[in-house]
Amino acid sequence: MLDAKNIKLVLSGREILNIDDFILKKGEAVALTGPNGSGKSTLLKTLALIDRPTSGMIHFNGEQVYPNGNLLAARRRMVMVFQETLLLDTTVYRNIMIALRIRGISGKEASARAEEWLDRFGIPHLARRPARKLSGGEGQRANLARAFALNPEVLFLDEPFSALDYPTRMALLEEMGQILKHMNMTTLFVTHDYTEIPYLASNVSVLFEGKIRKTGTVNEIFGEEIFKKSILTPWTEKIG
Repeated sequence: MLDAKNIKLVLSGREILNIDDFILKKGEAVALTGPNGSGKSTLLKTLALIDRPTSGMIHFNGEQVYPNGNLLAARRRMVMVFQETLLLDTTVYRNIMIALRIRGISGKEASARAEEWLDRFGIPHLARRPARKLSGGEGQRANLARAFALNPEVLFLDEPFSALDYPTRMALLEEMGQILKHMNMTTLFVTHDYTEIPYLASNVSVLFEGKIRKTGTVNEIFGEEIFKKSILTPWTEKIG
């Protein structure tokens, strides 16, 4: 689904990314993890065609989209969810409907999608509520409902659970994991908390200083005791 080669990003003379090769297969859920400042979110936004690299090539579904490709057309087939909810100052329902209309979906289909995903994320009762007056968990559920209603071919998640309290975060992780598996959704997920990874992803790429240092399954990278490890374990111990 995504194939990026020789991706480099240099800002103010400093190399931010240096990625030889990164492949995301159709139906695969991959986590990008690593310490703060390792380039996780930067690589995510580059692969999502939001940020442009200094050099390199990106193919989406077999078609070259960077450089010299139709970035807008490709972006309309993707969705990115950030840590911040970024909801418009209107109702939850209209937030979803506006996004669908921008993507060219209107009428009964748009309404059906909005209602379906409000229901699947357990917030149909919030449809007429002002989106910016929701709690953190409610806001992220609305944000995710909007993302899934767009029916993306690739879903990008940039630490969407890190600002939530523990019970809310765990509930959303479990629900999201079930939805992603049921839909076979191609997903790239950034997190600095590696205990979140097994809920959503089966494979992991570890970044350090802008480079991918390790790639493998969750067990290959972290071992079977992942849930028992402290999130304070130094990253240098994990990547070797």
